Amino acid sequence: MHRRSFLSGMLLAGVGGFSLKSLAASMSHTMLADGSPMPLLDPALLASGTDQGGMSMLANESSQPRLFKATLTAKAVRVPLLKDGPTEFWTYNGSLPGPLIDVMEGDTVEITLHNQLSQPTSIHWHGLPVPPSQDGNPQQAIAPGQKITYRFTLPEGSAGTYWYHPHPHEFTAEQASRGLAGGFIVRAKQDPLAGVPERLLILSDLKLDHMGQIAPNNSDDWMNGREGQFVLTNAQNKPTVHFDAGGRERWRIWNANSARYLRLQLPGSQLALIGTDGGLLEHPITGLTEHVLAPGQRIELIVDAGKRRDQGKLIAAVYARGKMGDVAPDKPLDILTVDFSRVATGQVVSLPARLATIKDLGRPVAQKRVVFSEKMTMTNGQHGMQFLVNGKEYDMHRIDLTSRVDEVELWEIVNQSDMDHPFHLHGTQFQVQSREMDGVVKTESYLAWHDTINLKSGETVRIKTVQHWPGIRMFHCHILEHEAVGMMGQLEVV
Repeated sequence: MHRRSFLSGMLLAGVGGFSLKSLAASMSHTMLADGSPMPLLDPALLASGTDQGGMSMLANESSQPRLFKATLTAKAVRVPLLKDGPTEFWTYNGSLPGPLIDVMEGDTVEITLHNQLSQPTSIHWHGLPVPPSQDGNPQQAIAPGQKITYRFTLPEGSAGTYWYHPHPHEFTAEQASRGLAGGFIVRAKQDPLAGVPERLLILSDLKLDHMGQIAPNNSDDWMNGREGQFVLTNAQNKPTVHFDAGGRERWRIWNANSARYLRLQLPGSQLALIGTDGGLLEHPITGLTEHVLAPGQRIELIVDAGKRRDQGKLIAAVYARGKMGDVAPDKPLDILTVDFSRVATGQVVSLPARLATIKDLGRPVAQKRVVFSEKMTMTNGQHGMQFLVNGKEYDMHRIDLTSRVDEVELWEIVNQSDMDHPFHLHGTQFQVQSREMDGVVKTESYLAWHDTINLKSGETVRIKTVQHWPGIRMFHCHILEHEAVGMMGQLEVV
């Protein structure tokens, strides 16, 4: 399919498992009476530039050693963003973003979720090694007014930067866009960078209509994935951060956007990549000027002030991911301002040459092939779009692939669509082996732990992975709108 033949005004139709009634209701609220698109809020009206505040922490209710016990309540709150009136968000414990969960590897986690929303919901512990029964799969959503308790133990070696968000089928995209997401850090008992000051940056998208309310999705959102006027940092618009006086910081960055890719740059500074989704790399990768973070991914960076005593901008540069339809061209976005003026003159301690040991998963004993694709449809005179996995739309009652507990597998993931798609596999971390484009295969240059990996249009990525618990696991595109309308499958581990 040729991208430019796809009209931006079309409606999705005939998408299995997705509620066309709810989509139609959503679409009707994105148009004015004369049929023109509903205007969005002028970005200049949202306050920006304030000093970045602290992040809310989820309190441990347990006095028992190595047990983290807490409660999360999903509920609507009204936040005074604008002078004209409050904006309704959906939150965990009234916090934007959701309160940070900060635990140690080896800890047992017990969290009770209370659903005070008008929709069913669940919590998916994105990237964490938890049993399928505790992972908030679509089959495990709880109704409004109900509660569920998740309990799991984090194994040794699971230190990393994770997050949590809803995963009820058909409702995930809306609940995430309204604010339901939070960070989850698993700390190592022996951390080679424990003395480096940390900065936590959860980057999330916000789309407000002209009345200052969270806008419903329009046809472009369902087609390309939702992007708003704002990229918030810990729910703040373009805040200012004051760099540590010691001259070096460790940044943990979450891409909690529904669909926005973040081509992160800090002009005037070089960056060192030290960690991916599932923890530290073996060695720092230094001298970087940018890093692309796909939706759902996390990274750890070392940022040095060097001789800087000025102010710099962390920006999201334009990333061409192959949007379809007659959409406006992307522009660079300022994420935050970094104030280096308080840095003291002196020499920072050098980075360790070795950060961690990552063992190769070993020889695969089975293989899988996953193909992402898209297809135009016509139903009752209306154009539609299907996002498919192995030629099929998601069906909660169908098993798409089967694996065995503790068997190492080689997965070949192929993107036959016209746009980038981030692939996410539940319940485990995997190791990228190679990438292939136009018949040219490139071996991955470093070993790392991932649970989400981007595939460019026409690209094939090969990974090694292993599942350690029996049950059903999800694999899907982490553009949440694509997941919702069919780009998801089910893996049964036996």
